[in-house]
Amino acid sequence: MTTKAFVAGATGYTGQNVVQQLREQGIECVAHVRPTSSRLDEWTQKFEALGAVVNSADWELDAMTAALKDLAPTHVFFLIGTTRARAKRNNDPDETYMSVDYALASMMIKACVASGHNPKFIYLSSLGVTESAPSAYLKARFLAESELVVSGLPYIIARPSFITGEDRDEDRPMERIGSAVADGALGVLGALGMTTTRDRYQSLSGAELAEGLIHWALADDTNIEVDTVRLRLV
Repeated sequence: MTTKAFVAGATGYTGQNVVQQLREQGIECVAHVRPTSSRLDEWTQKFEALGAVVNSADWELDAMTAALKDLAPTHVFFLIGTTRARAKRNNDPDETYMSVDYALASMMIKACVASGHNPKFIYLSSLGVTESAPSAYLKARFLAESELVVSGLPYIIARPSFITGEDRDEDRPMERIGSAVADGALGVLGALGMTTTRDRYQSLSGAELAEGLIHWALADDTNIEVDTVRLRLV
């Protein structure tokens, strides 16, 4: 069967890297871009230049189900998330972890099931996700993970630590500072022999994360959780 990937969140830092690397490997790829995006034409040109197909189905269950039925992807990457800073910047209090991180993931899972194609679902989650996690962000991710596990879809749940890099379009200075400080401290721990802790919590660039996600997406393994150690392939 020919591999065909549908990338939800294609315009994000990780998503752009996933689309690019899929196309570099000659894998058929559909990059989803919100129909309301002010940069729709720009993103369309960028992704089509890579040889990807652009889809702009509405974030609505029937529309997304119809798109997946028509496109018949073998793999669906869900790489979407929001931040409090983004909601504040967009003056949109409804753009919360539950309404974006959970609700859109839930919708995509349902659409994949309803499409009848049973694609492998690669879900980008986060380190620290547990049922008792204290933050709203981690709770939303836990709910999405739980729904995916019982959906019947074959899945990969990826739980990296920090995702950052100088090539990131979106300015997240606090995240970059935090990852730099953490990586520095982890380097010290590694020098002291605590390599397991260092490797689990070190940051990944978008390119490194994309490589790991694609590796596990194309592997025979299904219904597994992979952390930073297993995502970092070099």
